[in-house]
Amino acid sequence: MSAGADKTLLSESSSLSPNLPTQKTQGGAASLRSFDLAGPEGRLEALLNEGQADAPYVTLLCHPHPLGGGTMHNKVVYHAMKVFHGLGWPVLRFNFRGTGLSEGTHDGRGEVDDVRAGLDWLRKEFGKPIVAAGFSFGAAMGLKACCSDADVKGFAALGLPTHAGGRDYTYPYLQGCKFPKLFLSGDQDQYAPVPQLRIVTDSAPEPRRLELIAGADHFFVGQLPAMQAALGRWLHETFPSSQSMHSQDISGKPEGLELERSAR
Repeated sequence: MSAGADKTLLSESSSLSPNLPTQKTQGGAASLRSFDLAGPEGRLEALLNEGQADAPYVTLLCHPHPLGGGTMHNKVVYHAMKVFHGLGWPVLRFNFRGTGLSEGTHDGRGEVDDVRAGLDWLRKEFGKPIVAAGFSFGAAMGLKACCSDADVKGFAALGLPTHAGGRDYTYPYLQGCKFPKLFLSGDQDQYAPVPQLRIVTDSAPEPRRLELIAGADHFFVGQLPAMQAALGRWLHETFPSSQSMHSQDISGKPEGLELERSAR
C-alpha cells in the first residue's frame, strides 16, 4: 500500500514520553495512560484512554501508513477515539513498529502482528469483548488481524483503501469476517473509488454496512463531525448495551495533556 495514501501529520505539544505517569481527571479517576506494549519486534509506544469500570467493551484503534506520516495521534484516529471513549469504553492506541518511539522497522506486513499484540494486551488487561477500528492502512492491518480473533465482536474500517500508488487492493480475508463491520468512507475518497469500494464491501458477509459521507475525501477534511456521527450511530445500533453508558463529549477538544495539532 502506498505511503502516499496517508499524508496527515499530527503532533502532541505535550511531548508525551512512553513512561509518563497516568493523567488524572478532576475527580481523581485515571483518564490517559502512556506505556509500552510488548510487540513482536520490540516495544510499541501506546496510549490508553481509560474508560468506565463497567464498560461492556474495549477498543483498539489502528493508525494510517507510517511512511506517509501516520501515527496514533492522527486526526482521524483521534476523533474516532473520542466516539468510543464517549461511550465510556477504554480505548487503546499504539504506534506501529518503527513509528514514533516504537521499535522495529516498517515492512507493510508485520504490522498485522503489532495489531495482534494490542489485542493480546487488551485481552489480558480487561478480559472483555473488543470492538476495533482503524483508519486507512490501519483499517487494512486491523481487519486482517481481527478477522480471525474470536474476542473481536466488531470492526469499523475508516477510509479503507482500494486503489493507491497505482495498485488495486483487495481483501480476500474479509470472507472470514463474521462479526459486524462498518465501512465508513467519503464519497470523494481519492484512494477508494466508490465502485471499487462497493465490490470490496460486498465480498464481506453480513452483517456489514457501507456508509459514504457526501463530499468527504480520504482524510474526512471538514467532515470529521459527520464521520463521528456515522460511527456513533453504528455503535449504538450494533451494540445496544453501549446506550446505557453515560455519554461523554466526543468533540475534538483534547483532554488532559493530550493536545494534538493537525498539519492538515
